[in-house]
Amino acid sequence: MTEIVVVGGGLAGSEAAWQVAERGARVRLYEMRPASFTPAHKTDWLAELVCSNSLKSDSPDDCHGLLKRELTAYRSVIMAAARAHAIPAGSALAVDREAFAAEVTARLTRHPRITIVRDEVKAIPDERPVIIATGPLTSDRLAGALRDRFVSYLASADPSADTRDLLYFYDAISPIIAADSIDRTVAFAASRYDKGGDDYLNCPLTREAYQCFREAIRTAEPTPIHPFEEARYFERCLPIEVLAARGEDTLRFGPMKPVGLIDPKTGCRPYAVVQLRLENREGTMYNMVGFQTRLKWGEQRRILQTIPGLSGAEFLRYGSIHRNTFIAAPALLQETMQFKGNPGILLAGQLTGVEGYLESAGTGLLAGINAVKLLYREEPIVLPPTTALGSLIRHICHANLRDFQPMNVNFGLLPPLDKPIRAKRERRQALAHRALHDLSGLT
Repeated sequence: MTEIVVVGGGLAGSEAAWQVAERGARVRLYEMRPASFTPAHKTDWLAELVCSNSLKSDSPDDCHGLLKRELTAYRSVIMAAARAHAIPAGSALAVDREAFAAEVTARLTRHPRITIVRDEVKAIPDERPVIIATGPLTSDRLAGALRDRFVSYLASADPSADTRDLLYFYDAISPIIAADSIDRTVAFAASRYDKGGDDYLNCPLTREAYQCFREAIRTAEPTPIHPFEEARYFERCLPIEVLAARGEDTLRFGPMKPVGLIDPKTGCRPYAVVQLRLENREGTMYNMVGFQTRLKWGEQRRILQTIPGLSGAEFLRYGSIHRNTFIAAPALLQETMQFKGNPGILLAGQLTGVEGYLESAGTGLLAGINAVKLLYREEPIVLPPTTALGSLIRHICHANLRDFQPMNVNFGLLPPLDKPIRAKRERRQALAHRALHDLSGLT
């Protein structure tokens, strides 16, 4: 039987390969690590998580919780590994990063219909169907080949079209701190509104401490960007220095918001707070929630150690910044994940303009399903727009091209209910119920 080629061993590529193999077809999965690494990856594991260990809310009336249930309905390997290696994180689903990636790698390696090839793919493979899921750090050579193909298609489809085919922004990574270097006499354990247990450590700041911290961030020295590059950030993943520059209270209303937290030492809500989330099952590392940054490492150490409870913090990983490459999906992509210029080429993951680990896995899932459909000469499927994943894919394929930016799943993307419900929680529950109902006949 002809193999389906999948390029890229991240979450999207791993999920795509799994879906193909589970449907009886053979897969050749290319991953360039360890021969060639990206600026963000540290291991050769498949589905390595590089920015955070959180897969966001697991609540059934949250859109990310709904997405998890949709992926589970399709027997997602990413969701199976996440459940197997979950660690406490309140109402969120967080995972032991290393154990999670090792699990996905082991499952794919053992699958009798999956062959893993450790080599860099420098051009679009000739095989059809082929799934390109090389992620936000696609190698320059393959990105160039994709760019040439997209420009050629756009130029032939509409000679007057703007051929800026691949866009990019900068995606920043939060620091990680050694657990035993956190001062527990200052940082207190609690989740917002006591939801899910005391799974976070919270460093409280007074108004004066917050203002000094914000000023230090605002005037700190960032890692320089090359003169020919333009910094373009995803609005929901902004570096703390960008937030600090936007206004006095922007940080306090963003990653440092104290809402739902009471400092047991004072009995009052802090003026601002820095939250630390468990990074691994053993509890030896904590991630600074929402503290993605491109400040120089020396500046990070100097400023972050002024946070109450972190004066002796040992940084196991500093925040960093990396390029995030994604295509102009509204001009190039169909809702089946097929490239408009060649239906035998499918794209998946953050390369398509979705943002988030499970969103990426979801696009890989659909690309894998439809690659098998094409192999067997069947009609590819389009997911209902009433589902979390279907609404996200519909959005990236039909968004305003001029203002196109990566998108997470959210209830705002779903069509409204036939009978409006004013209460937010009940409305979200109804949207989730409708989504799972509409999906039930397709899995």
